[in-house]
Order: sequence, then structure tokens, then C-alpha cells
Amino acid sequence: MPWRTFSGETIKAPIKNAVEEAIIRETNAGYHLKVCIGTDSQVRASETEFATVIVFLREKHGGFMFILNDKTKQPYTVKERMLVEVAKSIEIAFELCDLFNKYDLDMEVHADINTNPHFKSNEALREAMGYILGMGFAFKAKPEAFASSCCADRVVN
Repeated sequence: MPWRTFSGETIKAPIKNAVEEAIIRETNAGYHLKVCIGTDSQVRASETEFATVIVFLREKHGGFMFILNDKTKQPYTVKERMLVEVAKSIEIAFELCDLFNKYDLDMEVHADINTNPHFKSNEALREAMGYILGMGFAFKAKPEAFASSCCADRVVN
């Protein structure tokens, strides 16, 4: 599936080009941007669907996002699925980080992992945090990880 906007419009350009165009358009319009990248997943029967989002926040003026959905029949434990979500987010963050540096934008990677140890997803917290921070990216987990736990959650079918 190709990248798309929240309204469903397909992004025809390579995602790096589309992100750069968005950065230029928004900064030329006078907005100060921050970017958050996150992934969420949903398991239905034997299929797992992932939604990865690139969320652009306009300081005090809302935001918008680019969305990528993909599916697999690969079975995962909860911990494995959480780490696959993080890996998908890191892959996109790594692909785009030179743009964020070029335009001096803050970027965070958000993990849909609960910081409360009573939740199953918490088993992946240490590894996910180490992975993200080890790549040199800012890290947020629930409840601060809105890109994955709210934005991606809304667009995983």
C-alpha cells in the first residue's frame, strides 16, 4: 500500500520528497514544525495490520500526517509485535532524519508501549527504548506517545 494523507489522498512522490515538500510548504507559511513518527498494529484472526504515521505538528496551529498501512500473516508474541512497531518507526525516522537535520526540526519516535508494568506491552519497553535512543532519536512511550497510541491507532484498519 502506498503512503497517503489522512483524507485518503495517495502520496505519489517518494515519501522523502513528500516530506521535504511539506516541510518547505509549512515553513514558508510561517509555521514552526515538530515531527513525530509512530506505528500501531491490530491483530485480526491470522493477520496483523500495521499503521505507521509521520505526524507534523504546527506549533499552536494543529497538524497533519502521512500514513502507511501494511499487513502480514506472520504471527507475533505481544513483545515481538511491539518491537516490530518500533522497527517500522525507526526505519522511517532513519530514512528522513537528514531532512529533519537539514531543516532543523525536532523529531521524536513514539512507541505504543505502556510504561505501566501491569500491561503486556511493557515487556518490550526496555528493548524499545534502548533501540530508539541507541539510534540517536528522542523517545516517547505511553501516555506521551500520541503519534502511535492516538494517530496510528485511528488509521490501523
